[in-house]
Amino acid sequence: MEHLIASLDPEGDIGDRVKAAVRAVPRDQFIPPVGLVSRPRPHLIDRDTDPDGWWDAVYSDTSIVTQLDDGTTDLKSLSGDYTSSASAPSTVADLLQRLELELGHRVLEIGTGTGWTAALLSHLVGEQNVTSIEVDAAVAEQAAKNLSAAGHTPHLVVGDGTKGAPDRAPFDRVHVTCGIRQVPYAWVEQTRPGGVIVLPWCPEFGTNHTLRLVVLPDGIAHGRFPGFASYMLMRSQRMPGWHKDDGTGQRRTTRIDPRTIGNAPPGADLAIAAITGLRAFVEDDDDGYRLWVVDTETPSQWAAVTYKAGAEEFPVYQLGDRPVWDEAVDAYFRWVDWGEPRRDRFGMTVSPDGQQVWLDTPQQVIG
Repeated sequence: MEHLIASLDPEGDIGDRVKAAVRAVPRDQFIPPVGLVSRPRPHLIDRDTDPDGWWDAVYSDTSIVTQLDDGTTDLKSLSGDYTSSASAPSTVADLLQRLELELGHRVLEIGTGTGWTAALLSHLVGEQNVTSIEVDAAVAEQAAKNLSAAGHTPHLVVGDGTKGAPDRAPFDRVHVTCGIRQVPYAWVEQTRPGGVIVLPWCPEFGTNHTLRLVVLPDGIAHGRFPGFASYMLMRSQRMPGWHKDDGTGQRRTTRIDPRTIGNAPPGADLAIAAITGLRAFVEDDDDGYRLWVVDTETPSQWAAVTYKAGAEEFPVYQLGDRPVWDEAVDAYFRWVDWGEPRRDRFGMTVSPDGQQVWLDTPQQVIG
């Protein structure tokens, strides 16, 4: 346990109350007998056949996948989309720390998962003050069993987290454990003035980001991006899979090394995502380096740009009419022109009209 506690806090940012909660709520009570660990390669942990390996994984700083393809694929296949997990303890601790929880705070959790975070919240603010929502009925049922066995009884709801829990509002804090692209205004509406919402903002252009919002008396929330967080996207906000090549694409070249965009700092990733709404992925393996840039809403429009050592120009393959590679490049150089601002200089405003990303102040909207 102490090894896990040490791994939570390499930079000394996690407070004593959060560390005490992790000590008081053993993670092993919320991990299934068989789970999937993705690194260094996907493999199963099995409490019955390899108890030492199972315990080592549970008390290491790693996420443990508990569901594939919304439950339609057995974990033992090791193949499928990861759709529920026990998050890495360091990420859990970081989000809890950013909530600045006090005993008696009323907390709304979006995404019960295994129930571990709901138990941690119960320890920190009192279980009568915790409302946790889970969209997947099977996941919610197992979480309820885990929580009951561990002696915790927060208020559990099976339903759509985007709607919040209006009958339990107002909340002092909203804790989100799934990736979000568009922040539902219901969360702001159900949070009292001065309340805090912490969530993983996951536009999926390069790295993803923690967002910490504070709700103002006028019902608008402002906040900044203080660090990294990446979670599985909320089910209602998942993006469609991108289309395979149908052979109709256009070929050209670019003078911009794709690694300039694909390996850019988090501030650039955030700016490009906000300006363009695009997503991007890197393939970097024995076959070489390739950057894919994809239209979020129309995945039949994408570009693949390949790095070749020693090349003066790099091949671009563009499918569809939208010039997604050019848009990403233009947004990157806008970020450079601004002085290459770090991630924490960016922020977001959430209002009844939607969300806006800004640089330095809410008056400098970029997307």
